[in-house]
Amino acid sequence: MGHHFGVPFHRDLQKRVLLEALDLLETAQLSGTIRDIPIKWADVRREAKTLSEQGRRL
Repeated sequence: MGHHFGVPFHRDLQKRVLLEALDLLETAQLSGTIRDIPIKWADVRREAKTLSEQGRRL
């Protein structure tokens, strides 16, 4: 899926992004609707890097 769904192997985050997208697909009233979700990508990347350095996967 690439980085559009979050960092590699972060299954919980990828699932959350995908479910948000599917929900928007069902609920959007207009074409081109954009929904911001409260995810700080810098924090996610930092968490992934830390766990990777520890030899763990998310």
